[in-house]
Amino acid sequence: MSEAKIPREGRTQLRVGRLTKAHGLKGAIKVEMYTDAPERRFVPGAVFSLQVPTSSPWHGKTLELVELKWFNAQPVAFFKGVPDRSAAEKLVKAILWIDHDPNEAPEEDAWFNHQLIGLKVIRDGKQVGTLAQVDHFPAQDLLTVTTENGDVLVPFVKSIVASVDIEAGEMVVTPPPGLFEEIADESPAAEAPAADAVADDATDVTESD
Repeated sequence: MSEAKIPREGRTQLRVGRLTKAHGLKGAIKVEMYTDAPERRFVPGAVFSLQVPTSSPWHGKTLELVELKWFNAQPVAFFKGVPDRSAAEKLVKAILWIDHDPNEAPEEDAWFNHQLIGLKVIRDGKQVGTLAQVDHFPAQDLLTVTTENGDVLVPFVKSIVASVDIEAGEMVVTPPPGLFEEIADESPAAEAPAADAVADDATDVTESD
């Protein structure tokens, strides 16, 4: 999905990107964009708060963008205080946050966590659960959906989360087979095969994006 919004230390911030890999020898770092408006977020002089482990030498510090270039359609950033590849490698997997200006026009597909929590989760026109938690991880956001059969973890990606309607209080999902396995097997046609499969299967493996 796009930018995530979250209150931090008395202010609201937007998660706009993740640093993925050092590029070249001059401190450049490839960026995975979490924004639909990189021309607005990634401008020279932009300052980013960093989400890094507490053991990182960058913990509690900020990064100032010097320049953003594109190589083979891949954004690559140069930051102040990152002079070489060795310094750049220490920032790999860092998540970039910026302060949110409440007066700016909202970006499409960007929500506050508190707006999402409590939404009805709809699949095939029926409610299958309620959104209980939103977690932000380096690879992707993960949604915890509470169902009658327990919690289900849903990757917050467009291929699974088809739409979010804050006013209606609903989130429509189109999950792959197995993500809501208990719910999917409720139909009579699926009961017999499911019963046979229980005897044959020794393990259950799920895969997230």
